[in-house]
Amino acid sequence: MIYIYNDYGGTHTTSMAAAYHLKKLPTDRKLTKEEILNIDYFNKLTQSDMGKIIFHGEDEDGNSVYTIGRKSSKLVVPALKNLSILLQDKCKVHEKIIFSNTSPTVPFAMTMGGFLSRELKIDFIGLPLLVIGAKQCCHDILRLVEHTKQIGKSTNTKVIVLENKRFK
Repeated sequence: MIYIYNDYGGTHTTSMAAAYHLKKLPTDRKLTKEEILNIDYFNKLTQSDMGKIIFHGEDEDGNSVYTIGRKSSKLVVPALKNLSILLQDKCKVHEKIIFSNTSPTVPFAMTMGGFLSRELKIDFIGLPLLVIGAKQCCHDILRLVEHTKQIGKSTNTKVIVLENKRFK
């Protein structure tokens, strides 16, 4: 199975989701500033990384975990879904693929922090806001990851797109 977490920038909630999925973060408490800033790819991607599918590792069941930043395009995930189905049919690939949108978990502090840090390069304001936002949404992201994994294990659909609107 392949899991692909996606959102606008692909560097904050998606990186957190991948880290939770791969059991790289504690699940019994809010994250510390140090834990947040040490998450692979957290606040490290640039404009040139948008649209790239980034491998984060394999989970305990041998499933691959990826992230992608899709910017404001509503076409990226549907296009990837259609391409996935085409490749599965034509190449006889039987790997299930789950696209899970982490955008609903993004709090306002993270939106502002990401904009200030990634777009305007004002890290002394942006980073503290990102940390505040990450602490606010860490439990929602963990629940989203658990839901994503449960759906992956419980359905036979070849390609699944989860919008995750219930995690707002």
